[in-house]
Amino acid sequence: SDLKHGALPLPLSIPIPTRPPADFKARNCSEVREACVGKGFSFTQVPHLEIPGEHLRICPQGNTCCTLEMEDKFGQQSKQDFENLVDEMSHELRTTFVSRHKRFDEFFLELLENTERSLNEMFVRTYGKPYMQNSEVFENLFAELKRYYTGGNVNLEEMLNDFWSRLLERMFTLLNSQYVITEDYLECISKYTDQLKPFGDVPRKLKAQVTRAFIAARTFVQGLSVGREVAQRVSKVSSTPACIRALTKMLYCTFCRGMPAVKPCKNYCLNVMKGCLANQADLDPEWNQYIDAMLLVAQRLEGPFNIESVMEPIDVKISEAIMNMQDNSAQVSYRVFQGCGQPKPAGITRSARGVSDVFNARFRPYSPEERPTTAAGTSLDRLRIVWSTMQHSVVDIKEKLKLSKKFWSNLPEAMCVEDRVTAGNASDEDCWNGHTKGRYFPEVQKDGLTNQVNNPEVSVDITRPDTFIRQQIMALRVMTNKLKNAYNGNDIYFQDSSDEGSGSGSGSGCTEVCPTYMDGADATEIPVVKADRSGPVGDSASLYAPSVALPAMLALSALALHRQWR
Repeated sequence: SDLKHGALPLPLSIPIPTRPPADFKARNCSEVREACVGKGFSFTQVPHLEIPGEHLRICPQGNTCCTLEMEDKFGQQSKQDFENLVDEMSHELRTTFVSRHKRFDEFFLELLENTERSLNEMFVRTYGKPYMQNSEVFENLFAELKRYYTGGNVNLEEMLNDFWSRLLERMFTLLNSQYVITEDYLECISKYTDQLKPFGDVPRKLKAQVTRAFIAARTFVQGLSVGREVAQRVSKVSSTPACIRALTKMLYCTFCRGMPAVKPCKNYCLNVMKGCLANQADLDPEWNQYIDAMLLVAQRLEGPFNIESVMEPIDVKISEAIMNMQDNSAQVSYRVFQGCGQPKPAGITRSARGVSDVFNARFRPYSPEERPTTAAGTSLDRLRIVWSTMQHSVVDIKEKLKLSKKFWSNLPEAMCVEDRVTAGNASDEDCWNGHTKGRYFPEVQKDGLTNQVNNPEVSVDITRPDTFIRQQIMALRVMTNKLKNAYNGNDIYFQDSSDEGSGSGSGSGCTEVCPTYMDGADATEIPVVKADRSGPVGDSASLYAPSVALPAMLALSALALHRQWR
């Protein structure tokens, strides 16, 4: 009735919401201001005392120390912090693949180069002018082996067959220098190569050894390249708006609530990270299979026995083939003359020397005074050193690969540790749960995209997998298939798919699984060439001599020679 007559109500009946309750007096924003300066933030204004938080879009809207500008910048910083943390956590993984790929590649190419140099030195010393006049046949062999290893589309079987055909042509011409051997005649000779077997069984055995060694080496270095590319690409995370909101709430809403020193509860952090890294976790199954396949091929490269006790070097193998050709030259020539006709005599101006005058040398061990002392001669010692180093490198790579298993699914756990994000071992009541300081009750979600359907912290659309991550999964799947085939001595040809992160995709030219040219007993037996260690070898002595070089390309093919290679 007093209001009807114009009387004013008593002043005490009007509530005054602008003054904070008495228990808010200690909750000023000075600690927040100091924390913001310590973090490097530069805000236009940080409230001295808490203000109403209706303007906030992410953090709790009660009384707050944050302006809208602060919350926006916290959001930007959260995204940056998260990306930096993933980059930091994956740094060792990425550098491991980069450095090991580079190291293995350099070692193998150096081994190949030293092998060629060793063969050249030995053949010049052993065969002299006949070799030097035909050395391009051997140069082409090593050039093609290098091209295959570095990703070229080389069919190893055809390339090796071509090498033996070229060698047969050159040797037949030298061994029949009393005749005029034309190009057409050489072409006729090549048709009889398989029937004649002028080099004995060496080409077939060497083909099996070289093929398996190079398939394993090339596939392994491609595998390291794929791991490097996938790790580098997946580590560059792309945060969704929902993820950034969750990160902001977890990392910086404590500032708005006036307790910047309080860190998130561990389970709270795990749910946020599992939501933000849901697609990365889906990479894990394929990544683990890829790592297992890499370890299998590494076993082949490592070899269970000492390399020199298992096999002889390539120069001895090829020399054995040359000696076979020499010893059977009369029979070979007779059968060629039957099939291709008798060539025209060269006349008196051409040499009519006998077979034994052409390739009459045999490998023999160095005597101390003969051992080379030139820089080129020391390549033999260098070869052993490089091979030994490479063996240690493979062991090192194996250990690093083992440590990288389950990397992507373990990433949330690795990030949510005390010295990085969370409150660590602090009491469950003393951590930030997203709303206040206290216990975090929701259960931790499982890994992967589909398991985030009920993630309480991050809204994840499980119906839309990340296309970029799926591309990396496919790259790993393709590489794993190649590695498994390489483990069994097979090569698969793939078009170059490096733009999907699958590395160099060249192969042997086969569209299906390529055979490894090891049949019958040779697939299980170890074809070891026994060397005569007794001294200089005469014409009637053994064709085998001690190895004085450790050739790279057959060094690795030891993996093709032991019984477990099945």
